[in-house]
Amino acid sequence: MRDFKQIKAWHKGHELTLYIYEITKSFPREELFGITSQMRRAAYSIPSNIAEGCGRDSEAELARFMIISMGSASEIEYFALLAKDLTYISPAQFQDLDARIKEVKRMLAPFIKRLKAD
Repeated sequence: MRDFKQIKAWHKGHELTLYIYEITKSFPREELFGITSQMRRAAYSIPSNIAEGCGRDSEAELARFMIISMGSASEIEYFALLAKDLTYISPAQFQDLDARIKEVKRMLAPFIKRLKAD
């Protein structure tokens, strides 16, 4: 078992989640159960899956949960593009969000690779 709070990707995933909650506050009310909910769910899936994987008893299980986190980051990547195209976020907010998502993915990728090699 690992302490998920010691994993940098968890911290970045948590920061990304907080940022997404902040920017989705301004989304149209009719999107509350649509894109707002989907983006938030995908966002908190990243750090929550890292935490759950850390609570498991094998590196293979941790790797599986990290892969799920990577999938959620990819899902947010699409939702960010959709939000920009729907003009729910500005191009500057999109750039910032996209950079944050890519940073999380860059942190997860080598971690997953190392876990799968063990």
